[in-house]
Amino acid sequence: MPSPLTILIVVATLATATVTRADEDCAVPMANWQPRAAVQDMATAQGWTVRRIKIDDGCYEIHGSDATGRAIEVKVDPATLEVIEIEYED
Repeated sequence: MPSPLTILIVVATLATATVTRADEDCAVPMANWQPRAAVQDMATAQGWTVRRIKIDDGCYEIHGSDATGRAIEVKVDPATLEVIEIEYED
């Protein structure tokens, strides 16, 4: 029989994995999503050039370039259009 410490470690590891995964996804009902045109407008207001807008992990993902021409990949909350993550590509 596993010790209580072993069980606690397993439960803590699973809880951490679940929290980490939840941070990467957007859990917004489709009825609350902003239209793609709003995503395009938000990106343009930021000075970004949009090459593609797609859906990934329940979030909008913008592929394009920033105002300096540097390639970017931006994850955006579909309801609030809040930027969740920006990755600069070399």
